[in-house]
Amino acid sequence: MAEYDDDQQEPKPAFGKWLLTQRDRGDWVDGIADAARADRTFPKNGDPEAVRTHLRNQQADGDAFAAIDDAESDWMAV
Repeated sequence: MAEYDDDQQEPKPAFGKWLLTQRDRGDWVDGIADAARADRTFPKNGDPEAVRTHLRNQQADGDAFAAIDDAESDWMAV
């Protein structure tokens, strides 16, 4: 019989990749995730700071940064 280590976790996906999978949440993250999927230059393998840098370069509004803050909190809980 095989033994399983319940404490072993799968590696956390990159924040950018995780964000791209977010759909139908009913919150601000939906909008930023939709925009990320439509953006060919979105940093898919980026961490939250890389995504914020990308948003600054795109001259995103404050709501986008608030959505990233919410998304980062959820991603950290994964």
